[in-house]
Amino acid sequence: MLDVFKSTGALLDGHFRLTSGRHSNTYFQCAKVLQHPEHLSRVCSVIAGHFSGKGIETVISPAIGGIVVGTEVGRQLGVKTIFAERKEGKMTIRRGFTLEPGEHVLVIEDVITTGGSVAEVIELIRESGASLVGVGSVVDRSNGKVRLAEDQFSVLTMEVVSYTPEDCPLCREGVPIDSPGSRHTNRN
Repeated sequence: MLDVFKSTGALLDGHFRLTSGRHSNTYFQCAKVLQHPEHLSRVCSVIAGHFSGKGIETVISPAIGGIVVGTEVGRQLGVKTIFAERKEGKMTIRRGFTLEPGEHVLVIEDVITTGGSVAEVIELIRESGASLVGVGSVVDRSNGKVRLAEDQFSVLTMEVVSYTPEDCPLCREGVPIDSPGSRHTNRN
């Protein structure tokens, strides 16, 4: 899988502000992999295979990164797929989507670093009375250190260093920062 990220130009080196607000010298631009149907299907079949037969009724993803992979995993599992999105900074379920009490739900994300967005989606599941089956992702940047569910699975797991903005050596060196795919702006 790492070779697929490299061959599609999805594994980037530089100075990046992640969605979590942390900084890193490595960025996984999953969209560059998932834009190719053959890679999307392959990656999602690995995730769907892991969760197959576990009684999943709905797949939910945090917008925007998880939507494509969540939709394909849901398609392969043959279940409803929805997403949560931010409204005024708070993760919400909108657009007429609902979760019902007792509904068995799988959360799918593209990349997990701190797990913040997934944790917010899990809280929405709990608030609705639905039941969390597990969490799946394409990439786990924490190398398994971030645990969000008893059943958590990632296609690619590796440790990628990230820093708080205050502790970032790249900032201290004056390396320009980029925020690809992030909800943050491209400013230092």
